Amino acid sequence: MTSILITGASAGIGRATAELFLARGWRVGLLARRAAALHALAKGQPNAVVLPCDVTEPAAVAEVVESFVAQAGRLDVLFNNAGSFGRAAPIDELPLNAWQEAVDVNLHGMFYAARAAFGQMRRQSPQGGRIINNGSVSAHAPRENAVSYTVTKHAITGLTKSLSLDGRAYDIACGQIDIGNARTALLEEVAAKTPDTPPPMMDVAHVAEAVFNMASLPAEANVQFMTLMATKMPYIGRG
Repeated sequence: MTSILITGASAGIGRATAELFLARGWRVGLLARRAAALHALAKGQPNAVVLPCDVTEPAAVAEVVESFVAQAGRLDVLFNNAGSFGRAAPIDELPLNAWQEAVDVNLHGMFYAARAAFGQMRRQSPQGGRIINNGSVSAHAPRENAVSYTVTKHAITGLTKSLSLDGRAYDIACGQIDIGNARTALLEEVAAKTPDTPPPMMDVAHVAEAVFNMASLPAEANVQFMTLMATKMPYIGRG
């Protein structure tokens, strides 16, 4: 049975992706801080493995990867998804602790998960696997007052390129999906603040399908970068 580990699996994009992979017969490791939400997602799903973990703790991340492999036999795919928007503010008004929190989750957490997955994929037999990083359209075109999110998502693009290069010798592919305005509970809350001018959104199910397609490619093929966004987002052009 093909296996995938999904970080940030308790809600939003991570949850939608986990549900799709479970429905299609994959063994799915559910990694997030909120154990209760993970257990609710896993209820009635024999192929779900609940892995409560904070991605900002490297030892804990390494431990849950080992735990998942012990149950699944190997790690075929990591969807490196956990992230946080952080606090909106101009750089001189952004508290340093808010900056550090965003970096800890969006950069360090993704690094720790990729590091543990890469090591497992390198050691296992047959060798290899695939890492899919959740980037953002903010890795290309930032929003105002989102310096911590923007900087960390630019860094993920560098992580993706480095993993792609370093993984070649070990049959480890790495790609990135840059998502814009998937309809999640978090984005719905943002939209509720501007009911007269709601942002264009797309169904989060489209993101899950895209990740599934990336994950299902044969070893000799890889989606290096994909941008998937609501069609009418003001991403292309000048305002």
